[in-house]
Amino acid sequence: MKLRRSREFRKGRIEIIPMIDVMFFLLATFMLSSLSMQNLDSLQVNLPQGQAEKLSTKTPVTLTLTNDSQIFINRTPVTLETLAETLKPLLQDSEHKLIVSADNDAPQGIVVQAMLRARTAGAQHFLIAVKHK
Repeated sequence: MKLRRSREFRKGRIEIIPMIDVMFFLLATFMLSSLSMQNLDSLQVNLPQGQAEKLSTKTPVTLTLTNDSQIFINRTPVTLETLAETLKPLLQDSEHKLIVSADNDAPQGIVVQAMLRARTAGAQHFLIAVKHK
């Protein structure tokens, strides 16, 4: 009399579909988390359109001018009179570069006055923030 095996030996298989799902989830997670790590200390303003190179400085100092003539340095509100003294200690660590993020509808006079005050505080290079087309 012959005895049969109750179970036949089957070779194990690696299912690739769940692994693809996990890898896609990890990719999406890392992409979204890297987008949230961007460090720009500027307020949301309506920037003019133009062509510009990407910024390569590590800790940018941002001078933001809104359409209602408010002035901010790294999200801190300042006036024209206090701009130079507030900006001077921040420029020592940033290679004397200043990002000017002016609203498209901001008065030209206040932008020029703020840039002149920033120059007296020690800003040597002005980088103008623009919105890519």
